[in-house]
Parts: sequence; C-alpha cells; structure tokens
Amino acid sequence: MFENMDGKMITQNKTDEILKIVKETNLKHIAVIMDGNRRWAKLNNLPSAFGHKKGVDALKTAMRACDDFGVKYLTVYAFSTENWNRKKEEVDFLMDLLGKTIQNELAEMHSNNVVINFIGDLKKLNPKLQEILYNAVEVTKNNTGVNLQIAFNYGARDEIVHALKSIASKVKSGEMEIETITEDTVCENLYTKNIPDPDLLIRTGGEMRVSNYLLWQIAYAELLVTKVYWPEFDKNALADAILEFHNRQRRYGA
Repeated sequence: MFENMDGKMITQNKTDEILKIVKETNLKHIAVIMDGNRRWAKLNNLPSAFGHKKGVDALKTAMRACDDFGVKYLTVYAFSTENWNRKKEEVDFLMDLLGKTIQNELAEMHSNNVVINFIGDLKKLNPKLQEILYNAVEVTKNNTGVNLQIAFNYGARDEIVHALKSIASKVKSGEMEIETITEDTVCENLYTKNIPDPDLLIRTGGEMRVSNYLLWQIAYAELLVTKVYWPEFDKNALADAILEFHNRQRRYGA
C-alpha cells in the first residue's frame, strides 16, 4: 500500500488496475480546473492564502499520481486572464506563490524527470517572474517523464485570437495561402501545439462550467466534475476519476 500526501491509502491492486486502464484506453492527457481553494479555506476558517498553498500540495500529489499511473501529460489551470479582476493583494500573492513554488520545487521536479511548460500570455507578467518560468522550461526541456503544463494568464478565447493573428500574419506575408488553412493549421498555432489534446477534463469544486479553458482542445474530451475541493483532491480521487473515464464510451461524434 502507498500513502499519499493526505495520509489516505491506495492499494497496490488499485494502482495496478489504474495502470492497466491507462494503457488499454490510451489515456495520455488529463487537464484539470483546480477550483475550490478559497472555498476550502473558508470552510476550514482559514485565510484564502492558505487554501492556495494547500492547492500547491495537491498539484504535487497529482503529478506524482500521474507518474505512478502512467499518464504522460497533465495540464492545470492556475491563473486565468479573468483572474486579474480579483483583489490586487490576492493577485500579487498568486504571482509570488507561483514564482516561489517553481524556485523551491524545480530541483526536485527536475530530478523526478518532470518536463515543465507554461501556456498563456507570459509577456504580461513581471520580468523577474518571466525569468523564473522560462528558466524552469529550459532546465527541464530534455526530461522524459510527466509533462506538466501550467496555464497561467491563460484564456482559451485569447489563445484562439493569438493563433488567428499568427495565421493571418503568415497569409499576409505570403508564407501561407488561405485555401491551405485546416484544423491542423490552427492546432499548430495554439499554445499547446506540441502536446496531444486532453482525453479527460476534471473540474474540482462542483461548478458545472469550463471557464474559458482549452475550448479548442477539449472538443472530444470526457468531462468529469467532482464536488471535492482542489486542496482535498488526492491520489485516490484521481484514480476514481480514471475509473469513471474507463466507464465512458468515447464516440468522437460518431
């Protein structure tokens, strides 16, 4: 038996079952809307900042679980383009939390063979934070383990507009003809151009919406909403989500 960070146990039999399911279903990519940090903190009479810190612990648990289960790609929604509308002190805290977390965890993540990438408009972040993020990408780019994509200052509509502008620029310069534009052309100009589309989208916290997240990429993903708040989402919860995924029949529009 293996103990996760929350002290709950997952049996070897269950781990083996999940490994088998991941292989049989070709489950490569899980995307997560990490919702519920603030509500979890409020429920436990704690400041919101503590909820966000516990959310970091939950992300570390999810990364380890993906590695144990054989899931190659994990993409998490950390900060949306709409999150700038929150109180300045919370925004500043989240920026600081990301920078410190990457700095503090980079060596361990690198030693665990994790590949780190960021999707979103990083140019709007302060230069020091940009340097920290780009350094993490550079340090881990040759690793071969779990690929972690952190969506930060990300919005799917913004991503699609960015892609369309890039394509339009190529058409204008004569590099591309309008008639040659396909779905693959759009995919190649998204932030996620080098990774497969998500097979499973998990939203914690119980809200029934996708919140401008990976709108193009989740066209055929299975959606799973759990009432569990993100700080409480552990290895068992991820295993249960994969079991639910296994029970779905993916039709791809057929």
